[in-house]
Amino acid sequence: MTGRHVVVSGGGTGIGLATAEAFAADGDRVVLLGRREAVLRKAAESIGPAASWFAGDLSEPADVAAARDFITESGEVDVLVANAGGNVAPSHDGTLTGIADSYRRNFEANVLTAVLLTEALLPHMRRPGGRIVQVSSIAALRGPGSYGGTKAAVNTYTFDLAQRLGADGVTVNAVSPGFVTDTEFFGDRATEEFVASRVRQSLTGQPGRPSDIAAAIRYLASPEAAYMTGQIHHVNGGAALGR
Repeated sequence: MTGRHVVVSGGGTGIGLATAEAFAADGDRVVLLGRREAVLRKAAESIGPAASWFAGDLSEPADVAAARDFITESGEVDVLVANAGGNVAPSHDGTLTGIADSYRRNFEANVLTAVLLTEALLPHMRRPGGRIVQVSSIAALRGPGSYGGTKAAVNTYTFDLAQRLGADGVTVNAVSPGFVTDTEFFGDRATEEFVASRVRQSLTGQPGRPSDIAAAIRYLASPEAAYMTGQIHHVNGGAALGR
């Protein structure tokens, strides 16, 4: 399970960085993608020579094409982890224009970044044996609307891809995290009271960590997971049951 070519979008911080670190620890080569050059450079340096990086906006087709060209210079891709995204919708004023902007921004950040990168790399995925892991969210089950809706779209895209690629021996699954600390996701909202309220929703009485999600992604990308495809793998401490 070593020496693979692994691509992780949103790889500079949080879940993406923990995932890249897990693969690099296995002896894999990892490419980190994201928008911020300084963050990606620092992350790659912390991982070591197994890591490289490319900065671009993955909701923009031209940037995705450039990322694809950079990635495929090193050969075909064994594992793709589409992790980029977040709840980027600003507070809106209740106008139709504001609501449209909110939904549009989250669609671009969560759906387009996953779909465009995946479709760009599909011709370059290892067949058989390739692994695609999309990063969804518990929000797909219960909102909020503009963000949760985009993660639900990621789930349905996962189902579509699994059906398209199964005969090629490429598996496609999604990991759906619940509340995870030590990420940039919640920003200033992550007060002590806010974190405590989220932890209380779990059955384990503790928050998730980026390494917990990375471990699930690593398993789905492993040879042992060859019979698992078209699944949404929930990692949420029991905050949502059996869905």
